[in-house]
Amino acid sequence: MEATTPPPPPPPPAPAAKRIEVGRVISETFDLYGKNLGPLLASAVVIFVISGIVQALAQDEGGFFLVLLATIVGLIANALYAGFVVNLVADVRRDGRRDMSAGELISATTPVIAPLIVAAILAGIGIGIGLFLLIVPGLYLLTIWAVFAPAIVVERTGIFGAFGRSHELVKGDGWAVFGTIVVAYLIVFVVAAIVTAIGASLSVAVLAILLIIFSVLTAPIPALVSSILFFDLGGGQQAAAPAEQVPPAAPAA
Repeated sequence: MEATTPPPPPPPPAPAAKRIEVGRVISETFDLYGKNLGPLLASAVVIFVISGIVQALAQDEGGFFLVLLATIVGLIANALYAGFVVNLVADVRRDGRRDMSAGELISATTPVIAPLIVAAILAGIGIGIGLFLLIVPGLYLLTIWAVFAPAIVVERTGIFGAFGRSHELVKGDGWAVFGTIVVAYLIVFVVAAIVTAIGASLSVAVLAILLIIFSVLTAPIPALVSSILFFDLGGGQQAAAPAEQVPPAAPAA
């Protein structure tokens, strides 16, 4: 009798959608932050060192192009980090604990780095223009595009498909998602204001160090919030569907 190849194990069950509650999402964010402090901060240090230096130089020297460069570098850094965090949250959501190492989480992000960066830049431009012109359109885009990064990482939607998928998931929960985002960014804003006040009269080198520390400490917050919102809104179901439709291999004769 010929040996048969066993069918692949079934995919993990698709996450069930939950009602978005601001307090619960923020609470889970800091719970995950505390339980995964090591990998979250270590990866943030690696990613945000260059970003912090460029942003410090931009604030010290001024100039349109340097500020633009600092903005782009910041968007890229946040995109890379967002992919890492999405994979971490997906890993924890699978069985309640983190099984993958920091290196494995980064490796899992590698295939989608380019679309994450491009999508982050496009989102930054769109939201920035909306905020500059009338504020409300920018806030609207910030809300409906709140989970585009997890859509790219988990569902492999591609750059433009991620924005549509995010809008689809957020639809019906817009105000709750908006409230969660506001709370998350208020926390980051308060910390940023403190850092800016402290570093206003200091040298560029000290300011760069403060900005790096700020970026490292606060980067997990919006990334975790976006990832938690994605799964709570029912994201990830498209990723599981194709695998569920594949029939098991027939035994050899």
